[in-house]
Amino acid sequence: MDFIKKITQTNLFKITSLNSLSIVLKLGIGLITSKVIAVFVGPSGLALVGNFRNFVGSFETISTLGFQNGIIKYVSESREEESDLNKFVSTVFISVLSVSVCLSGLLFFGADYWNTLIFGSQFQFSFVFKAFAFALPWYALSLILVSVINGLGKFKNVVYIAIIGNLIGLIVSVLFISQYQTIGALLAIIITPSVLFLVSFYFVSKEISIFNSVRLRFFDFKIISNLSHYFLMALVPGIIGSIVFLSIRKNIITIVGIQEAGYWEAISRISSYYLLFISSILTLYFLPNLAVAKNNQETKIVFWKYYKAIFPFIVIGLLLIYFTRLWIVKLLFTEAFLPVTSLFFWQLVGDMLKMAAWILGYQFFAKKLTVAFIVSELFSLLITYFSSIFLVKTFGIEGVVMAHALTYSIYLLVLSLYFRRSLF
Repeated sequence: MDFIKKITQTNLFKITSLNSLSIVLKLGIGLITSKVIAVFVGPSGLALVGNFRNFVGSFETISTLGFQNGIIKYVSESREEESDLNKFVSTVFISVLSVSVCLSGLLFFGADYWNTLIFGSQFQFSFVFKAFAFALPWYALSLILVSVINGLGKFKNVVYIAIIGNLIGLIVSVLFISQYQTIGALLAIIITPSVLFLVSFYFVSKEISIFNSVRLRFFDFKIISNLSHYFLMALVPGIIGSIVFLSIRKNIITIVGIQEAGYWEAISRISSYYLLFISSILTLYFLPNLAVAKNNQETKIVFWKYYKAIFPFIVIGLLLIYFTRLWIVKLLFTEAFLPVTSLFFWQLVGDMLKMAAWILGYQFFAKKLTVAFIVSELFSLLITYFSSIFLVKTFGIEGVVMAHALTYSIYLLVLSLYFRRSLF
């Protein structure tokens, strides 16, 4: 009992438990939000929400310059040196604010163009892009502030911000979607992160004075240069990935229909819920172990620990999901979404292969293999795009999940060959 008590009193246990609570809360809120969208918006509205999420994701990456992981690293290294910390925080804030304001101008004055590009001329949602223009700078700065807090080692505060953000997101989503349907769902995507700026600012101001730290004279181009490779690593999944998935969804709408595009968005949401658990385990436990592995033999031990201890449960979990797919769709959505059940098999096969490849892909981050990461991501995105275009024409909406399975079968094979010395 004393041993258990000692464990439960450690900071690591408390932080991990709090993070687990945050993930469970995020999952629960995601389930509720999905149900609300299904009831008030339907499959066609869900397809439009998916389009806008991809668009917002690409602008988020550009506005923050993909600096989040770099900020965590450099703030943690310079937090004891006030002058270095001021220089770093000033450089990042000025850079991100400048970029996000420029992007806001493009959003506001090109609202009609973006509306036609993302939704099509039959929808008039230009107002949403103008609202996003005002929200974007706050959105970007809130992400930067969270990274600063993380770099300062205030992990509990990061989790608290995530919990508060999820709760705000739930309230905003339910109110806006129930009142304004599709437009409400689109506005909820951009309002929550911008409101979160105030929460993030409150927690940061308890540690450092932002008003005193951010000065133009502290700006240093060398810091931007040092952070540039983080932007490159964020560029492919954050910008190019969003564009690829947006293009795939628009292709589905054109060839099969907007309802079917909504079905794909629904299965993608279901997938994201269980993938969240595995990604958190990989980030919290396996990534640090890969980072400290000194040779191929130590890396091999980490790889196979994942395959022996975690992967069998993944397979069992996916089988349970497949056999309860009808109940899951009814719980999360409405009967209008029942055709989604036909997409489960190939989606689950693809996700199983994806989670098998994930542990190998994390080696790119652990060993800072920037070029290899970018090449592998571009390769997988190209396969996803062209295979989905071909298979959707041949098999209809099922073709897009077939393409998902094909992509990750090839991706797993390629990474297994690339890391064969560490794997076998």
